[in-house]
Amino acid sequence: MSTAAAAELTKVTPTNRIFRSAPCSRWPLIAPSILSADFGNMERDCRTVLGDGTSGGADLLHLDVMDGHFVPNLTMGPDMCKGVRKAFPHTPLDVHLMVAKPEMYVEPFAKAGADHFTFHIEVHQGQAAIELARRVRAAGMTVGIAVNPPTPIDPVLEIASHFDMVLVMSVNPGFSGQSFIEPVLEKTRRARAALGPDQRVEMDGGINQSNASKVREAGCDILVAATALFGLPVADRLRGVAALRGS
Repeated sequence: MSTAAAAELTKVTPTNRIFRSAPCSRWPLIAPSILSADFGNMERDCRTVLGDGTSGGADLLHLDVMDGHFVPNLTMGPDMCKGVRKAFPHTPLDVHLMVAKPEMYVEPFAKAGADHFTFHIEVHQGQAAIELARRVRAAGMTVGIAVNPPTPIDPVLEIASHFDMVLVMSVNPGFSGQSFIEPVLEKTRRARAALGPDQRVEMDGGINQSNASKVREAGCDILVAATALFGLPVADRLRGVAALRGS
């Protein structure tokens, strides 16, 4: 890792502290994907997985942004992020851009209150990805690079020193409720081995209470779950969070 990259990654600001300084007892972090929440009752549904902040609820909220081009689905944008930020001023917001032109959304999501911004290696690689990462960090957010199941992990690892997080997709992106693709766990193991202690590995797609232990054992720091949490009865959702965490 270069001196400049190391300096960027060790700078702790209010927006990136969740990835650096969460209490050890909280790891791995659990990030419910609001894609599977009730869009007509978003604040209510989010509270069912976050709890009251002291009851072992989820650690952050994951926003899956899709543009209808990079993936076939069309979901949410900065206005949804702004609304969730207003309802949850202290909850870290983890934005995952499954879009063809993530560079268009850096400033809009920063202004909307996003804490973290992940874009895909399939869209930008090499120096272009590094430059976009710098722009994201300059906007006040931490930055991640995501990789789809069919894509080799090597292009990600070549530039990983410039990122706060690597997101390994365990389904082909576009829709929630898909089945977990277990062979991608090898990508997670390779990413974890290549990253430093202040960098995180996130996995997204098909994670549930039956496979979460394999995800954790592969070195995943942050588990994204959609249907596995929001598909549960409201009274069971905090227990679902605890099961994903392994506590």
